[in-house]
Amino acid sequence: MNELLLERATGAVGPNVFARLQTTQLLRSFRPVPRFRFDGGERGVAILDGEASSSDSPSSLWAHQAGVSALALERFDGRILISGGSDASIKIWDLEQCGNPSNPHTFKPVGAIRASAQAHRFGITHLSFYPFDSAAFISTSYDQTLKLSSTEEARVSASFSLGSKIYTHAVSPIASHLLVACGTQHPAVRLVDLRSGSSMQSLTGHGGAILAAAWSPRHEHVLATGGVDGTVRIWDIRRAGALIGMLDHEDSLGLYHNGLLREDGTVRMRASAKAHVAPVNGLTWTDDGGYIVSAGHDNRIRVWDAATGRNTLANFGPSIKNRQLASVTMFTSPVGLTHPGRELLFWPNESEILVCDLHDGHIITRLRGTGAAIAGVRSAKKSERTVKNRMSSLVWRGAGGGGGSSGVVMGGSNMPGAILSAHLDGQIRTWAPLLGEDAENDDEDATEEVGEENSRKRKTLNDVYKSLMGQKITFT
Repeated sequence: MNELLLERATGAVGPNVFARLQTTQLLRSFRPVPRFRFDGGERGVAILDGEASSSDSPSSLWAHQAGVSALALERFDGRILISGGSDASIKIWDLEQCGNPSNPHTFKPVGAIRASAQAHRFGITHLSFYPFDSAAFISTSYDQTLKLSSTEEARVSASFSLGSKIYTHAVSPIASHLLVACGTQHPAVRLVDLRSGSSMQSLTGHGGAILAAAWSPRHEHVLATGGVDGTVRIWDIRRAGALIGMLDHEDSLGLYHNGLLREDGTVRMRASAKAHVAPVNGLTWTDDGGYIVSAGHDNRIRVWDAATGRNTLANFGPSIKNRQLASVTMFTSPVGLTHPGRELLFWPNESEILVCDLHDGHIITRLRGTGAAIAGVRSAKKSERTVKNRMSSLVWRGAGGGGGSSGVVMGGSNMPGAILSAHLDGQIRTWAPLLGEDAENDDEDATEEVGEENSRKRKTLNDVYKSLMGQKITFT
């Protein structure tokens, strides 16, 4: 570090390179931060791996006692977090309630929308903020409705019924058209116009339910969707036919080299083209719009060149787990935090977060500490439920977002960086990079763990040696 500061002072390292070196180091050093808790106000007794905890233990605090199913965090100041529960409730949190992030803190909701006839009635499936202002947010639910709500007043402003279960929705970060693309149980993508209040267009072509949708951060009319038929379709909503391409996992060359691009600029598509051999439930773009990332139930993550549709053949290995029917919220590191071509992918791997190199797929680090595998709760009304705990949503905390950027200022105004994750055990957990004394303590703990592991190995070998030498061997 001192050598790097010297090189920066002498001008050998430029300010942009210096900043990227530091942010890359922070991105690779995330750890769980159990001192931050989210208390939604519900009381009961937590049951972890079959054993009940005391009512005053930290595990007896829940953001949503019924389970947290969705998260969204605004990208402008990195301050307002909204969470959706399996009980149809939505809660609003102010992440700057904590003045000093080095001290333990329990966050309390600053607003809540409870299940009602005007609000949602069934579990929340997806949340997102208004594209240009954090004063409003959008929510979808299994009750077949999309709702626009006020962040400041914590009340529903508008409601749209789509007639099918809604698994996900997407809002363009750059467009002025205010169209919300909804993936539902119906095989057509529904486009809801927030300005006119109507479902103005349907994009047909998928062979079943649509589980993933994402707008391009570079071209405001370009949309990618993924469905249970294993296809990822690219749409230009201005065109009559709308469909402009399909991603094919067998295509590692791209449009310009495989003969699929006609002389008039139109694309010839293989009818059998599939991005995955199982349902696709995860889609995201890099902030610069250069790459599309898809995930499917075949436990594969694929990275695609957005310009040519080429499968980059990034191999993320056999560690990927993806079995949930719901949409998966993965994200890439904001452009500018790492050197070009060194972007990272953050993947919610059910019981852990995998931080991977986006372009070659190797795992850089595993973030563990997501709670008990089997979690339950005994509520104040004496009712009891048990659930297999897994991660249901993942969001990046950054500020300074605008246009296609998801926020290049790590952690907002009061933290050096943060990731927040939602879990079916009712918890919202925080992950932050190590700094100063925390990093030193972590190194000491790691050294102690290595020493203990070596001692155990030596003891095991010594026991094996003694058992062999103590035996009498007879040759016949």
